[in-house]
Amino acid sequence: MSATPSITEPSRRTPVVGEYDVVVLGGGPAGIAAAAVAGQHGRRVLLIERYGFLGGMGTAAGVTNFCGLHANVHGDIRQVVHGVADDLLARIDRLGGLNAPHVVFGKIAAQAYDTAAFKCAADDLLLSHKVDIRFHTLAVGVVMASRTRIKALLIEDKSGRGAVLARTFIDCSGDGDLAVFAGAAFEKGDEHGNTLYPTMMFRVNNVDAAAAGEAWRSIPALMDEAEKRGVKFPRKGAIVRPMKHTAEWRVNVTQVKNASGRAVDATDAVELSGGEIEGRRQAIEFFEFLRCEAPGFADAYVVDIPPQLGVRETRRINGRYQLTADDVLTCASFDDTIGVNGWPIENHAAGDVIWRWPEPGSRGFNHLPFRMLVPVDTQGRAIDNLAVAGRCASMTHEGQSAARVSGGCFVMGQAAGTAAHLALAGTADIAGSANIADIAVTTLQEVLKRDGVYLGRDVA
Repeated sequence: MSATPSITEPSRRTPVVGEYDVVVLGGGPAGIAAAAVAGQHGRRVLLIERYGFLGGMGTAAGVTNFCGLHANVHGDIRQVVHGVADDLLARIDRLGGLNAPHVVFGKIAAQAYDTAAFKCAADDLLLSHKVDIRFHTLAVGVVMASRTRIKALLIEDKSGRGAVLARTFIDCSGDGDLAVFAGAAFEKGDEHGNTLYPTMMFRVNNVDAAAAGEAWRSIPALMDEAEKRGVKFPRKGAIVRPMKHTAEWRVNVTQVKNASGRAVDATDAVELSGGEIEGRRQAIEFFEFLRCEAPGFADAYVVDIPPQLGVRETRRINGRYQLTADDVLTCASFDDTIGVNGWPIENHAAGDVIWRWPEPGSRGFNHLPFRMLVPVDTQGRAIDNLAVAGRCASMTHEGQSAARVSGGCFVMGQAAGTAAHLALAGTADIAGSANIADIAVTTLQEVLKRDGVYLGRDVA
């Protein structure tokens, strides 16, 4: 088999376009929280985001729903994610874009929001903490100061190619791009390489809410009847729920696979391109089913198909600890807790969504340990000045299916941003080496608690 054709590029000098205490890659819930809290503590922070707005999958993929902010604690559904998340929710609410929490499956709560309000509230939050934001920018590599220390992140955007120097870095890219550039070890999928299937969300408007009623209950039954007539759907069940203004509804029903039947690999540009097209095709096809079959939807129209496919899983960076399915289901406790995850196992498998819950009557949440944010290389060495937060943090395939949702991402991001601040506080001067991996966890927990984070140590 012949080698892949290649060309040789000329060498070049890359201009330094910024120097910061903390650089955060990715503007989803984890990145928002990390950047905001590092800025709140007086650090000079840059957040780099490939789109022209913040929110990650919550805006770019049209998720429009915060999951994981709540847990079912001994039968009582309550909010368990606090801190930066509270500030962001309040800002969304002031813009009139936040729904009251709604109960899912009678077991847990989620909370819908308008994407425009989320985008504007996130801008406002970061600017209030003097965070610099560089939109429309891709990370393309790193320059290492040593085998375990990053010197600069290489970026490309409309201004060209540049290097951003920083003392600490936080990877909230979702795909683990920065960590992989720096040599971190990673995994993809389960033991057979199967990742969670992605979904193309969409929203419809001009719904007759009174006629639609509790459509989230009736539509799955309509789908079952249609399947008996030979109609095919991408997966079992559908989540069809109203937004803040009840004429507008979100629809979560598609499931996108590649030619082999596996989940589209969102780190493969060719597969991802095909997945975007297939996702839009499925969205329109299901909309026609809604319009023809579901009460209240006859005069509806598609108001939005978001900028990108909703990706649930790609690379998961190896860290000092991997959160597991057993940790989620047994409501595990950890001495180095940085907050909690109350969302269950939500495995988007071929043609289905498989839910697994902690035992009824349990405390309903697991601790998230700081060690899952500390990436290691293929020899098991920590990358000194890097933390990883969000869906690409150190988790198993099933553990990630729970803690990847926005609630867990807020928790991990706030802890990562605080850890970067503390690592910098432990150095004598601006040129000093800041080791995130070596901070005192007890100090981290004290600062998180002071900043409003719920660590989950008061409930057995």
